[in-house]
Amino acid sequence: MKRHTFISLFVLAWIAVFHYETLRLTYLSPLAGRELPKLKFLYPPAGWIMFFNVDRAYGMAEVYGTRQGRPTLLDPHDVFATRFVGYDNIHRNVLVSVLHPSDGPRFCRYLARKFPPYDDFVVAYRLYPDLAEHPNQSVLRVMYRCQ
Repeated sequence: MKRHTFISLFVLAWIAVFHYETLRLTYLSPLAGRELPKLKFLYPPAGWIMFFNVDRAYGMAEVYGTRQGRPTLLDPHDVFATRFVGYDNIHRNVLVSVLHPSDGPRFCRYLARKFPPYDDFVVAYRLYPDLAEHPNQSVLRVMYRCQ
């Protein structure tokens, strides 16, 4: 019983420190009227960014529906609707899962069922080669067409 109590107290303390550090600068310091002290333990020194490989390049999938030869960019939230509150697959770049041409036939059938007004679809990959130096420069590559 003593071991479980220690683990529970440790988890509660870690959660309290985590929430304190997460809210300290943005919410708690303005409420206190001064900058509150930073706790140096149990929190990554560089914040959550240290857990990700941040690259200068960024890529994402885009789906276009065509009507009478005119392409229209489809909203990714419409392509993959998410019902879970607070969970956004689009910001997690879930559309890249359909970029490979071998997934094309199955994804094309799905698009045809989901968006009947469109004649056909184009699945493309948009690459931003260097977000730091040229944030608005991108390259669009068509991966496959649904016809």
